Amino acid sequence: MVSSNRFSIVNPSKSPIFYGYVVLLIGTIGIWASIPGQTIGVSVFTDPVKDALGLSRNQFSNAYMIGTIVSSLIIGRAGIWFDRYGARYVAFFAAIVLALAVLFCSWSVQISNFFKQLLNQDTWMVPFVIMTFLFFMLRFAGQGVLTMASRNMIMIWFDKNRGKVNAFSSVALSFGFSSSPLWINVLIESNGWQGAWQILAVGLLIFAFFVLQLYKNRPEEHGLVPDGVKTSKVQDADPVTETLQYTLPQAKATRAFWMYGLILAFNSFFITGLAFHVVSIFGSEGFSKDDAISIFLPGSVVAVTVSTVFNFLSDYLHLKLYLYLMIFGGLLASVGLLFLPSVIGIPFLVGGFGLMGGFFAVLNAMVWPRFFGRTHLGAITGKIMSFLILASALAPPLFSLCFSTFDSYRPLGYLGLAFLVFLGIASIKANNPQ
Repeated sequence: MVSSNRFSIVNPSKSPIFYGYVVLLIGTIGIWASIPGQTIGVSVFTDPVKDALGLSRNQFSNAYMIGTIVSSLIIGRAGIWFDRYGARYVAFFAAIVLALAVLFCSWSVQISNFFKQLLNQDTWMVPFVIMTFLFFMLRFAGQGVLTMASRNMIMIWFDKNRGKVNAFSSVALSFGFSSSPLWINVLIESNGWQGAWQILAVGLLIFAFFVLQLYKNRPEEHGLVPDGVKTSKVQDADPVTETLQYTLPQAKATRAFWMYGLILAFNSFFITGLAFHVVSIFGSEGFSKDDAISIFLPGSVVAVTVSTVFNFLSDYLHLKLYLYLMIFGGLLASVGLLFLPSVIGIPFLVGGFGLMGGFFAVLNAMVWPRFFGRTHLGAITGKIMSFLILASALAPPLFSLCFSTFDSYRPLGYLGLAFLVFLGIASIKANNPQ
């Protein structure tokens, strides 16, 4: 009990309301705080930073890809840290590392010039290597560790009401992430790209203090249980003691682990590739840039609506239904990509990636604690996170390779259809291991 609240003056057992709602709020803010390490937060800096460093767009993108891939290879270790040390310490150090990474990014030109002088080499390789390392730090600490620790903590504090609280969190995150390019751009225009990154770094350091005070690992450590039942004898009131607690190797031995993990990875691959090349994709079919950009607003509306409704229903429905609805969304999006110039193209594409995004928000939070228990949740979600990060890293170059090889993005539509049909058949027996 003492160690679980070390360095914190906040005692959940004395909270006038169930402390899980505080966890829900601060955990959601924690995922917001990962924005500087997310693609949507980095993309606003692309043009001014690459120009200042003397990198081409391809060089800058490749540095981002390599840094992301490397982070995906070791993110599983962070999941083990989560299980061993808990959400408080893991999220605290992730926020500190992310703040340092953002701060170093603001000094990237100075660091690059220093090493150029030290090595007596005026070459693009110096800023390329520096940005690759900084992107690794950003992606590992931001998209990876801070996001995973914050989401897992919320899920651990709830059981029967997971769907309802995830509905709130999903809606808040959708609006927070979708608005982030706007306010980050305001910071850049007002303070320059270096000043903007420095402001974000200071904000992350302040947030790290609140992580240490308000993040709490498990309700049982404070005489509470998930959903708010208070007891002096935790062992008599814990409603999840009969749930099988799967280790990562045991979870990987189930079909459900791979089927749900693969559909979530496909979503990351498709959405990242689409967002990265959307202007080129639409331009290759005769559409304007405005037409390309305009698809994201209705897609976001579909995603928020789906995630809100089905998060609430997830406390009562089997998640396998959600798996097949997400596969159906992927099929729609793939058909939309194939027949983009036709009357069904854009509606299918928008509806498809909206459905996938909505069900992603549900399944990525709900599946793992419900199917495999809470004891090894960090290791399991860390492995899944590595799938998602790797898929998002591979998408831009594979989309680009497809277009340069076939002068069209349509082969990716056929590839998506084939993969999703396979996934649909293989998922027939992907039942809840519990």
